[in-house]
Amino acid sequence: MTIKKLLLAAAVALAPLAVGSVAVEGQGRGIEPKELLKPLGEWWTSYSGDYTGRRYSALADINRLTVKNLTLAWVANLNPSPLASGGGRGGGGRGGGGGGANLIVGGPGPGDIVPGSSGIKGTPLLVDGTLYVTMPDNVWAMDARDGRVLWQYYWKTRGGTHIANRGVGMWNGYLYTVTPDNYLVSLDAKTGRERWNKEIADFSQQYFSTTAPLVVDNHVIVGVGNDLDTPGFLQSFNAETGALEWKFYTVPMEPGDPGLDTWENLDAARHGGGMPWLPGVFDPETRLYIFGTGNPIPAYTVGRGEGDNLFTCSLIAVNVDTGKMAWYFQTSPHDMHDWDSAQTPILIDGMVNGRKRKLVSTAARNGYFFTLDRVTGEHVVTSKYGLATNWAKEVDARGSVRRNPVKDPAIPGALVSPTAGGTVNWEPPAYSPQTGLFYVSERNTYSIFYLTDPHPRGSMGLGGKEEIQVGSAGSYLTAIDYRNGKIVWRHRYPIGNGGGGGVLTTAGGLVFAGDAGGNLVAHDARTGKPLWHTRIGQVTNAPITYKVDGRQYLLVATGETLYAFVMY
Repeated sequence: MTIKKLLLAAAVALAPLAVGSVAVEGQGRGIEPKELLKPLGEWWTSYSGDYTGRRYSALADINRLTVKNLTLAWVANLNPSPLASGGGRGGGGRGGGGGGANLIVGGPGPGDIVPGSSGIKGTPLLVDGTLYVTMPDNVWAMDARDGRVLWQYYWKTRGGTHIANRGVGMWNGYLYTVTPDNYLVSLDAKTGRERWNKEIADFSQQYFSTTAPLVVDNHVIVGVGNDLDTPGFLQSFNAETGALEWKFYTVPMEPGDPGLDTWENLDAARHGGGMPWLPGVFDPETRLYIFGTGNPIPAYTVGRGEGDNLFTCSLIAVNVDTGKMAWYFQTSPHDMHDWDSAQTPILIDGMVNGRKRKLVSTAARNGYFFTLDRVTGEHVVTSKYGLATNWAKEVDARGSVRRNPVKDPAIPGALVSPTAGGTVNWEPPAYSPQTGLFYVSERNTYSIFYLTDPHPRGSMGLGGKEEIQVGSAGSYLTAIDYRNGKIVWRHRYPIGNGGGGGVLTTAGGLVFAGDAGGNLVAHDARTGKPLWHTRIGQVTNAPITYKVDGRQYLLVATGETLYAFVMY
């Protein structure tokens, strides 16, 4: 589609952008917990679409043959600062003046803090014809047919880091979202009315929350984020009341805790990071919730000993009912480059060496791909998928990747790939059972890391280093065979870093991802060949697809704007 045609279509579709007051049919009915167990179909009911993390839709109306007929259905530009725009009435009340009848305002902040917008970096839900979309401090309910806003919930913040919000969770007729100043908020899905809010982390310790809550039965599973010297933890809250059910620390917190011997001392461990930034996945058969953890802290400087710093940069499986750890696997012991392993993993049922296995795979920020047995945590595959990745010394007997110390930040500098941003960052991958391929964006950039503070514990968090980016070996959309970690195909982006926002794959034999040129691209899932594209600007979230009134839609965001595509 040309830009001219796109803008013309957008101008027609922009008409319904005002906050509306009429609910759509079925809006707010919600979803029962048992429905969350179903594979991804016409609805998109959780962060990854279903519990597997695959982002594989069974919808196939849009396929390799028909994708060329996709055209714009509607465009919606969302306002994340409604009070600054003169809307709403504040004070925690419902309804509002000026900005529209369905603006609901909550939160303890003064109302005059207006952080810069991070855009839409989360995954919308689609339930009963209604989309639920987020940005930091905001949730919108929208008619999925035309992009009309049904209600907007706005949280008056106390401040904090507003880098992203990954989306909402849903349980029956209720929604769950987190705020940058560390509240878990439950909303009535039909009206946007706030049911309750709970503080989930210490704002004074610089925690900030971005994750999309994942709901399992009546458990609302939520992680936290922080870049300073604090411990990471995962929590479960009761979906009805918001009461805390369990709390799992990702680093040792008490004498005798497992993994303490991998730290310099207990104090270092207690301030050691390991943030569970992103939603995990759930295996109903084992009752295991599997998630990734972030880097150790301080990230670049010495002071945490020479040990492995458990359980940072790991995949961890906990029992969803108790929060007790069943197993862990560390992708990069003693990380020295801020390479989180917090990426959402993917559950795969497949054959490895003639044996049927229940597996979990992840492509980590450090440029390595891993497949494990998801029941036991046993290592199956470790492979390098980052074309230029150069920091490792060896893969050890457990399958973990050991660093080469000469690649640590150093006073004269160390040339390293990937950069601190990683081969991939938060952007979710996808997996197709049709092709047996794991799809992920791959960035092969280089930096020189200079150590600027050699004193033990002389720097906090991400301090103590300078990083100068010096080049790139290319950026790709990459397909990996989960059974052996081999690259099946790479599609090289002609400029810059593509794959921004994440990946979607479908039964139509397609993979959707954004490129660095501002295009949303549909690729052949078997070969990576581009089949269709539209230039809408830099894609900022993973595309989703859904079906309403018998019609399959494709939805994606650029900044504060949503684009919905359909075939007529």
